[in-house]
Formats: sequence, C-alpha cells, structure tokens
Amino acid sequence: MSEFTNPDIGLDSATPTGGFNFENVHRNALIEAQLQKSSSNSNKSNITPLATKTGTTIVGLVYKNGIVLGADTRSTNDTTVADKNCEKIHYIAPNIYCCGAGTAADTEKTTELISSQMELLRMNTGDGQSRVVTACTMLKRMLFRYQGYVSAALVLGGCDVNGPHLYQIYPHGSTGKLPFTTMGSGSLAAMAVFEEGFKDDMEEEEAVELVKRAILAGIFNDLGSGSNCDTTVIRLDGTVVHGRNCIMPNEVKPLRDAVKRSDTLNMRAGTTAVLKSTFKPRKSGFGVTLADVTVTPMET
Repeated sequence: MSEFTNPDIGLDSATPTGGFNFENVHRNALIEAQLQKSSSNSNKSNITPLATKTGTTIVGLVYKNGIVLGADTRSTNDTTVADKNCEKIHYIAPNIYCCGAGTAADTEKTTELISSQMELLRMNTGDGQSRVVTACTMLKRMLFRYQGYVSAALVLGGCDVNGPHLYQIYPHGSTGKLPFTTMGSGSLAAMAVFEEGFKDDMEEEEAVELVKRAILAGIFNDLGSGSNCDTTVIRLDGTVVHGRNCIMPNEVKPLRDAVKRSDTLNMRAGTTAVLKSTFKPRKSGFGVTLADVTVTPMET
C-alpha cells in the first residue's frame, strides 16, 4: 500500500470514519503538499489538478401558454468534439421534457431512469397526467444521493394541471423554480440574451425566437457549445412540438460543395498495368464443404 492510500503514512493520519466517504482526503493532501514542494524548488506555480468539465448551452423559459426548452448539439471530450449533432433534450413524460448538461452518459441515463419511474408511477395512480414537481423531486433526490458524482445539470420543464413549470437542477441536488434559466458552460452568454429580451406572458413565436437567440449566443461565444440548435415547445393543451436542428448556423455542406478539388490524384481503373493473370481451379478433396459440418441441436 502506497503513501497515497495509507493514512498511517505521512499527513493527516486521523481520517474520519463513518458518515460521508473521505477516502480521497489523505490522497489530495499529499498531492497538494508535493505540488507546493516542487513549486518552491523550481520557482514555478503548480496548480492542483481539477476535474474535466464538459461544454453545453441549455435554456428554458415560461411563456404565455407553456414552456420552451432549447439546447445546442455539440458533445465534447476535453478539447475534442466527440459528436456534432447529439440530442440534449430528453423525454421524461408526455408533458415533461428535460435538457441535460454535464457528462453525456450521466444526463442520458439519469433522465431514462426517472422517465421509467414516472411511467410506473402513472400506472400505479390511474394513468393520469404526471406532475412536473414529481419529476423534479425524483431527480433532486437521486442527484443528492450521489453527492454530485453524477454530473448532470438539468433544466426541467413541463405543463400539468397546475400550469407551466420550469426548474433548474444542479448536480448536487439543489433546485430552483424560475421563469427563465440557463445552464452549462455557455449559460452566461445565453443568460445575457434572456435578461435583455424576456418579458412576462410572451407569445409562443417570440418565445421560441428568444430561445434560439440564446442558444446561438452560447454556440458563438462558448468553445464547449456549437453545431446546431434544438428546441422543444410544451403547450398547456398537451401538444409538444420538437424543433430538431431548427437552426444550423455551422452547416458546411454548401462550403464543401463549392470547393473544386483537383482530379489529378484520382487513380482510375487501368492506371496500373496488369502484367500477368493466372487462374488455378481448386483441387477436389481439399477444403470444407457442408458435408463436413456436424449440426448439433441447441439445448432449450
């Protein structure tokens, strides 16, 4: 056992036991001590390693007759774009949808799990309409239970018998009910657009346009956000309208079609001369045929 995992060696030998998990406290203290020691010897400032953050812009707002949710479609792996057209608006119930920022696997599987629990709850309670606050409670309880290690920052929106509701849910489980909200690395750019253009009792058309503007602000001003814009409109009458790739500001097909590539390097048939060609038939008695295969019935 190394000094990084054995609390009896080195610093902080009295690691707390019971309650929350503090097994990494000793390791982190040793790493910080080593960094400080090396920085003092080399006259350079070393920074303690931080967790890798992912980029996204997700937004939501309440308008006169429902909810509008929006998201970009870029999925990143550190500094690499892993997916240019992923879906970040997830289904929870027929009248409830959820935008996810953070680790893609965490947001996807968290919303899938809660969606399944919501359906079971509807079956147990007479197949009625799901309540938005019920989905919010289930999500916040699950995220709080994992103490932030499930990296899912969510914007939950939907309409039920009590009207339209919009919640922001942080990875540690804290929530807030707001008329408009943004989350993700591009949230500041999107929030600037919302604070400038939002007003109460907006019509659906202007609400959708405001959400599109907010997402575009994140796409063009945040390196972790990009590609296209998705929207979802949830109305009080129960209808849902999905705007998949409703804006594609970075469409590259017209640019690629406009590029005329040289035909010089294309290798056509006959470019390389065939000097010799021979055909040798297979000798009988060699190889495997169907007669050599033994068929064994499968046990059931």
